Amino acid sequence: MKASWSPQEAQTSRQAEEEIPFYLPVGNECALFEAAYRYRLPLLLKGPTGCGKTRFVAHMAARLGRPLLTVSCHDDLTASDLTGRYLLKGGETVWVDGPLTQAVREGGICYLDEIVEARKDVTVVLHPLTDDRRILPLERTGETLKAPPGFMLVVSYNPGYQNILKSLKPSTRQRFVALSFDFPASEAEVEIVARESGFPRERCIPLVNLANRLRALKGIDLEEVASTRLLVYCAILMREGIDPFEAAQVALVEPLCDEVQVKEGLLELVRATYG
Repeated sequence: MKASWSPQEAQTSRQAEEEIPFYLPVGNECALFEAAYRYRLPLLLKGPTGCGKTRFVAHMAARLGRPLLTVSCHDDLTASDLTGRYLLKGGETVWVDGPLTQAVREGGICYLDEIVEARKDVTVVLHPLTDDRRILPLERTGETLKAPPGFMLVVSYNPGYQNILKSLKPSTRQRFVALSFDFPASEAEVEIVARESGFPRERCIPLVNLANRLRALKGIDLEEVASTRLLVYCAILMREGIDPFEAAQVALVEPLCDEVQVKEGLLELVRATYG
C-alpha cells in the first residue's frame, strides 16, 4: 500500500533535508560511518586539506541527529582544553566542561580536526574512550564518565603533513577504524562546486580541469594543491562577476605559494584555461 503524506509532513521532511549540510558521497563512506556509530567504534579520517572531511562529519552528525562538537587541534591544545577546568565565576570556583567532556555527557559526536597538531598528552586522554571501556576519567573532579551509546569520537589529519615530530603513535592509530579521503573524481567535483557556489555547472567544468592540472604539480612545484574548498571560493567570485583569471589568481594561485617564478608558472595554466 502506498504511503500518503500530509502537506505538513512533507514540509517537515523538506526542512529536515535542508538542515543537513550538503555532502556528495563518493563511495561507501556514509554506510561505514553509520556502522561505526552503531557499533560504537572510534573513527579516523585521513586526507588532504579541503577534501571534505569536516563537511562529511557535519553531514553525518546531522543525519544521525547527534550534537556535534568540533575542535581544531593546534600546538597549544592541552588535555584540560578538551576535558575542562575550574574557573572563577562570580567569586566562586566552578568546574566547566571542555568539548570532549560535554560530548560524553550529552551523547554527542566529538570531532578533533588535525589531531596530529595537538600535544601528546591530548591523545593519552582519548585512549580510555577508544577501547571497550568507553570511559573518560576526570582526575580534577574525581569523576569517571561512562560514554552513552550516542557518543562517538572522530579524529582526522592530513597525511601529507606528517613527519617524525607530528604523527600518531601506532598505539593510538590502532584504536580507530580509518577512512581515507581524497579529492572527488572530476564529475563529482563539478557537481559539488556548482552546488556549493551557485555557479552554473557547465562553467565549473573548466575550473575543475584547471584544478587537476594544478594538482599534477604536487611534489614538483607545490607542497599543497588546490582543494575543493578553494574551487568553491573561486566559483563564488566568478559568480559575482569577477574576471575568471583574477578570480583564479586570488583563490587558487596566491593561496598555494609565494615564490614569484612558481606563481608565474601557475598563472600560465590559468591563461591556458581562460585565455
